[in-house]
Amino acid sequence: MINTLADRIRGLASLFWREVAKFGAVGGVAFVIDNGLTYYLMHGVMSDSEAKARFVGATVATVFSWIANRFWTFRHRRQDNVVREFVMFIVINGIGIGISTGFTAIAKYGMNIQDKDILFSAGVVGILVATVVRFFAYRFLVFNKELDEEPAFSHDHELIEAHRRAEAQAEAGSGEGGDAVKRR
Repeated sequence: MINTLADRIRGLASLFWREVAKFGAVGGVAFVIDNGLTYYLMHGVMSDSEAKARFVGATVATVFSWIANRFWTFRHRRQDNVVREFVMFIVINGIGIGISTGFTAIAKYGMNIQDKDILFSAGVVGILVATVVRFFAYRFLVFNKELDEEPAFSHDHELIEAHRRAEAQAEAGSGEGGDAVKRR
């Protein structure tokens, strides 16, 4: 029983790290899209609107990220209701975009920084903070189809229930012995 529970824990850890790696790869490409477009816009048509440039770059990267995470990172966890999934994804990314844009806006308007490279860097720091928030929100709120349907863990309930039954039997066995001692 201990071995099956240990195998379960190792399997969950492995699944978690695979998802983290895939999320990181998608995030890396989205990072390039976001920052490449933002940098281009900051030094071009939106040269006076750094926070708006960050917003546009993040929005384009968000669309890419939803598609890539839906069809690759969390493909086994996709919700059946695509509209609900997309709306949740947009809400969570809205929070993430708010974080990254907020870091740029705070640097520009709150700290009166005008150097475009520093403003760009503030947005990158915001992206890093938002990435942690996004991973856990995607994992537990957006792409949250139960692990029961994960092919690698199709027998989870059997393992857990068998473990619980064994514990209950052990407690019942020690409870009877204790009662017998008390009766004597």
